[in-house]
Amino acid sequence: MTVWDRPEPPTRPLPLDRERIVVAAIALADEGGLEAMSLRKVAARLEVGPMRLYGYISTKEELFDLVVDEVHAEILPEEQPGDWREALRAYARRTRQAALRHEWLADLLGGRPTMGPNALAVTEATLAPLDGLTDLDTALRAVETVSAYLTGAIRREIANLRAERATGLSKRDWQRAFGPYLRRMLATGRFPALTKAVYDGTEVDAEASFETGLDWVLDAVAAKLTRPPA
Repeated sequence: MTVWDRPEPPTRPLPLDRERIVVAAIALADEGGLEAMSLRKVAARLEVGPMRLYGYISTKEELFDLVVDEVHAEILPEEQPGDWREALRAYARRTRQAALRHEWLADLLGGRPTMGPNALAVTEATLAPLDGLTDLDTALRAVETVSAYLTGAIRREIANLRAERATGLSKRDWQRAFGPYLRRMLATGRFPALTKAVYDGTEVDAEASFETGLDWVLDAVAAKLTRPPA
């Protein structure tokens, strides 16, 4: 029986339910990452004993399932885009925005599909616009391809944000710190392609990079959806 199927215990003297538990867990994770989201710490935030939580959640993994599904409610579009490209673009953008609000989400993206009701609704919203445009397997691979791209892009962006906080160095500061070493290495002539990229390439911010990559992925999907002439 999943955590969504299992009924909650009867109300006790101090009101408690899964919704309050999930809200407290997300607040802790937003403040300190996944390691801050233990059942003991959630219980302390709610001012109840840890054993009270086990009537509602059996394991920490169930807690992760619940908080991820709660964040999927933020990813679900308010209105269903009719066009498949806009539906997948909205899915990618809203997932990135949710991860920037809840950085710990980046650590839980990928892997086995999330089966909570909000996550299922997000999957439905991404698949529905593709229905009838191509065969089912191609539609599934299209959604998987976009998901794989956004997972990697989001994890890279969050990793950079965490590195800035951990080191106290902005991206520009980090570049200045490693600049002399990099110039010496490039001057050896061993890295001609990299030298050209460093000196001649255009630097863009994380959002522009995300949007460019997303456009390229969607263009590739569009090519697969184009039916060959009869």
